[in-house]
Amino acid sequence: MELAKEIALLLKASCGKEVKEASVRQLYDATAKAILLHVEEDWQKTKNADQKRCGYLSAEFLIGRLIYANLLNLNLMQQVKEALASFDVDINVFEEIEDAALGNGGLGRLAACFLESAATSGLPLDGYGLRYRFGLFKQTFVNGFQNEEADDWLKWGDPFSRRVLEDAQIVHFADMDVRAVPYDMPVIGYDSKTVNTLRLWQSEPIESFDFALFDQMEGQLTALNNYKATEITAVLYPNDNTQKGKTLRLRQEYFMVSASIQDVMKKFRQKGLPWDTFPDYFIFQLNDTHPTLAIPELMRLLKQEGLSFEEAFEICHRSFNFTNHTILAEALEKWPVAQLKELIPDVYEQIEQLQHHLEQNEFSVAIIKDNLVHMADLAIAVCRHVNGVAQIHTNILKEETFKDWYAICPEKFVNVTNGVTPRRWLALNNPLLALEITNRIGNGWINDLSQLHLMKPYVDDPVFLKRFRQIRLENKKRLQETILKQEGIFLPTEFLYDIQIKRLHEYKRQLLNALGILYLYNEIKSGNLPDFKPTAFIFGAKSAPGYYMAKAIIKLINTIAHKVNGDPLVGDKLRVVFVSNYNVSYAEKLVCAADLSEQISMAGMEASGTGNMKFMINGTPTIGTLDGANVEITEEAGIENNYIFGLTVEEVEQVKQHYVPSAVLDEQPKLKKVVESLIDGTLSDDGSGMFQAIYQHLLQTDYYLVLADFKSYIETKLKANAEYDTSMYYRKCVANMQASGKFSSDRSVLDYNALVWHLK
Repeated sequence: MELAKEIALLLKASCGKEVKEASVRQLYDATAKAILLHVEEDWQKTKNADQKRCGYLSAEFLIGRLIYANLLNLNLMQQVKEALASFDVDINVFEEIEDAALGNGGLGRLAACFLESAATSGLPLDGYGLRYRFGLFKQTFVNGFQNEEADDWLKWGDPFSRRVLEDAQIVHFADMDVRAVPYDMPVIGYDSKTVNTLRLWQSEPIESFDFALFDQMEGQLTALNNYKATEITAVLYPNDNTQKGKTLRLRQEYFMVSASIQDVMKKFRQKGLPWDTFPDYFIFQLNDTHPTLAIPELMRLLKQEGLSFEEAFEICHRSFNFTNHTILAEALEKWPVAQLKELIPDVYEQIEQLQHHLEQNEFSVAIIKDNLVHMADLAIAVCRHVNGVAQIHTNILKEETFKDWYAICPEKFVNVTNGVTPRRWLALNNPLLALEITNRIGNGWINDLSQLHLMKPYVDDPVFLKRFRQIRLENKKRLQETILKQEGIFLPTEFLYDIQIKRLHEYKRQLLNALGILYLYNEIKSGNLPDFKPTAFIFGAKSAPGYYMAKAIIKLINTIAHKVNGDPLVGDKLRVVFVSNYNVSYAEKLVCAADLSEQISMAGMEASGTGNMKFMINGTPTIGTLDGANVEITEEAGIENNYIFGLTVEEVEQVKQHYVPSAVLDEQPKLKKVVESLIDGTLSDDGSGMFQAIYQHLLQTDYYLVLADFKSYIETKLKANAEYDTSMYYRKCVANMQASGKFSSDRSVLDYNALVWHLK
């Protein structure tokens, strides 16, 4: 029981307590420190290895709760279970530890999966981001409205982080200087000696206490300066509906990249090599447009080293690669020239030079347009490679979003389909299914998910299908207990669990799902669906604080839930719950308990999605459009094993040319009744006007074709409902699981390495 002794000693050293006196938090900290001791040697060796490294620059790293994933990857889970059991402590007590609030949606979760997969695959990939004090926000519901509270996840500290003050950097703005202090986390791979680093920057004042100002009775000014410095890393994505919020976002983005670029340049300087060899040792992957200012920042700093514009440009070209995650115009960042000039004039000067370079070379595409700097264009102009994150998404980038760039430099564009780590999203979150798989094909699938194809013979094995059903019920029971405890709503496990969990955005069409529930509610009440199998609709999502329509949809779903759950006439057929404060740890329980995975974005809008992959790996069929990675999921598992509906990308373009939403309602009176219920008193928005806004949007524009796809959606949903809990249904479940090998993030990072990074 060496581990038990280690934990007890670390506990005594850190807080002077015996195990029986310690709180869960204190025990967690001691266990985390024991894990760090086990990886310290490999971590230092990886850091000091003389090899080319890639810095993964991202505004988000949605890492969740680390302790269980790290124990699994180190093969220490059983040892720690036994060590804690010797103290009469169940390892599951750590479930009360908060998730790290370092991200929001798929962008951040993808970054976390990639770092873990790179470490597993032995690739030197380090993450660079920000250490948000309060994350996005902690979500609660008040009368069905989203309420945002500070997510103070660091109030007890973070035992997996190490403050490295000697590597602090100074970041210069036109109006202030700020200290960037790095906190390092080890990134532990599965059964791997590679331990990479996630380096997160915390903003701090240069001097936390200015004695001269204090002596002059100017203590308030000191406090104000300190606040301006620390607010840079206070929250993820400040509300940019105000000028102050926009300025803070720009500060965040520049702060992150300036500190990171300075850090890497410092490491390179220690090698004593000429600057033109920099890309042979350090390269960067830009995870969406947020870190794009890294390009002009590196140019600026290289020119300070005495390099010419042409030399600096060539180094930047060889050093940077760009992942695009969206075709949404509002998500392709554009910064006002005046704002950049005011806040970071030296950096803007480099952007102007890049623009001049494009003009001199007679490029048909500009970086600066209408007094706005287009960050995606800046990235594409300089980066060596640009990638989309699913084949359909990459095709849209080439043919539509960036078609002018593709005409100029087609060789830059590559596709790397997203993936998820099978350690967290099957081995850890679904241990019963993982064990059944391992008992049949061995455990090689854990770091080579393609081996799941060996489960293909079990698609038609009645014994395995029966066991799969039992495991699903066990997972549903665990989720049932969590939802009852967290939300106060009881969901019978015999119900079909229909789950939609993702960021709240109009293009993801949670509204389509909500209107579908209202339709089913009306039909059940009217006696038109006597054979409808009981269904629980489960949502999890956060809306950006300033996104009015998304918040209106949350209010609508919660109002529908209140109506449905309070109606005894449908209680044996329908339940609805919107789980609060959806995060990685909640997702782990939801994904393995789902009977139907909702992936219903308007075709052509979802770049890839990773939630769809998590459900697939756990054996959940998709109800979805042919969008994002859904296309590749159906190619791998077979369209017949999923529930595909709706307009295709090509059909969307055709329909939009002559689309009249009200005409759809005239043709479908039952749908019209559903939509009218938004304003006829059936549902109350508590005087907010939100439901009227949704109604007006649907009738006037319906930009995301909710009404156009509704009939197909309901027909497909009823088909899935009819097949649920039959041998045909469970056959589809296992068919999806065994075909999911492509969607491992291990495959993704190896693709990046082969096509883009060329690390050894």
